Amino acid sequence: MRIDLNSDLGESFGPWPMGQDAALMDSISSANVACGFHAGDPGTMRATLRLARTKGVAVGAHPGFPDLVGFGRREMKASAAEVEDFVLYQLAALAGMAAAEGMRLQHVKAHGALYNMACKDRPLADAIARATAAIDRSLVLFGLPNSALLRAGESAGLRVAAEVFADRAYDPDGSLTSRSQPGSVMHDTPAVVARAIRMVRDNEVVAIDGSTITLQADTICLHGDTPGAADLAREVRRGLEAAGIRIARLTA
Repeated sequence: MRIDLNSDLGESFGPWPMGQDAALMDSISSANVACGFHAGDPGTMRATLRLARTKGVAVGAHPGFPDLVGFGRREMKASAAEVEDFVLYQLAALAGMAAAEGMRLQHVKAHGALYNMACKDRPLADAIARATAAIDRSLVLFGLPNSALLRAGESAGLRVAAEVFADRAYDPDGSLTSRSQPGSVMHDTPAVVARAIRMVRDNEVVAIDGSTITLQADTICLHGDTPGAADLAREVRRGLEAAGIRIARLTA
């Protein structure tokens, strides 16, 4: 058994730091780099790429809604054409910076509200898939298992990766519980570790109502903007490896 561990990084902006990027790089195999619309800036993007190269971590683009104030977690009314254009813009920016550093992107993972909306809205999902394919058809598109986003990626001829979240609660339909709800983010380390192992080994997770959901897990997201994120990531990795599960980037 093997699994990719990813985290959303490069979300600092100007003089305002966000997350524990340097420490998290020691535990993950793939980094989702913010592209400047929901967070991040050119200097942060380039520094994150360089750090990932030093640590041997694969990099991917993490495009979001143009919403710095809301950190990209607020739904926006944008047409499919608008989404395709601003996702393409963000991917091109990071791909260009990566090329300047002698690197190539491995994947694309939409951020926040854009991700959650595209997992259910096929036209938005198709827009993200088209932008991804236009940049590089070898890119891997992330999305929730059985989501419109993965189906759109497959239709566009892209390789897709089913993403699960060890530290987020799930609704019975397999979607992530809204962050506005109590218990939507888990902080109990042993519980998160056990949950990650079960997701990989048994392909299932317990939803917030107690029901069991069957899901595919190609990559596990560990959030980088929560307190103690680096410590949690380290324990999740240790737990997975102790259970005989190898951590490896998707293109390894």
